[in-house]
Amino acid sequence: MKKMLMNFSIAIFLLISADSFSAISQSASKKIGPETKKEVTSKLSPDEIKNREMVTIMYAKAELKKEDLAKLKSETLKMGPKAVPGLIEVMKNGKYPDKNRWVATFLLGRIMGQKAAPFVSKFILHPHWVMRMASLKTLLALKQDSYKGLYAMALKDESFIVRFQALENISKLKINNMGPHVWAMLYDKRNYYQNKKGNKRSNIIKSIVHTVGDLKFKDASAPLYKMIQKDKYDDIFEDVDYALAQITGKLSPSGSKSVKRNFWNRMALASTVI
Repeated sequence: MKKMLMNFSIAIFLLISADSFSAISQSASKKIGPETKKEVTSKLSPDEIKNREMVTIMYAKAELKKEDLAKLKSETLKMGPKAVPGLIEVMKNGKYPDKNRWVATFLLGRIMGQKAAPFVSKFILHPHWVMRMASLKTLLALKQDSYKGLYAMALKDESFIVRFQALENISKLKINNMGPHVWAMLYDKRNYYQNKKGNKRSNIIKSIVHTVGDLKFKDASAPLYKMIQKDKYDDIFEDVDYALAQITGKLSPSGSKSVKRNFWNRMALASTVI
């Protein structure tokens, strides 16, 4: 009974924190800051304040080695729900090392499970890319497929690796109606890099095409039919072939690119409405 009451009080604390974050994000675009110490303390019992201080001291240490991080995780998990207020403080306060804030985010998800998702999702709007990344990673671990609007925003994030992680979330969680947002990434110049010959496709482009196939985004079939016929897309030929197979449910025959191109050309013609 005592454990049940503790979990209930922590869940309420998470909801209050999530609401405060939501209000902040609405009033100041992409600016998420910690509540004042007085505001947070007023919501906690003396024991909870003591536990929070214990956690924040643990997470204040910089440049932790692998074995130190393992110990930090172990001690946090032993505390269970008692660690939650301290983990939230670490996540929200920029004075803690980035790596430790990352660990705090992930462990909050481990301890609270699905209840942590609404609070963790707010960090997709955090000004620091490390926290946006940590949020996405944690939501993926929690198998959260309902934050489509936030995932769509993350696909356009200024950070390349955040965009990549958002794409991975959508792909692994199979959020099928995100196809248009994923396809739009092909037109984002930040997903390419410059060389002497002009724009060069980065590795994320392969993942975008793969994901479009996994999501069975049918509107992409017509442009993919055209892409696979052109030599300039040879570097992603296998990815386009894969995507078309997933969308159409048809496998191209084994053989050369020419054989496969002939097959997809026939499929394109058969799908044309006269």
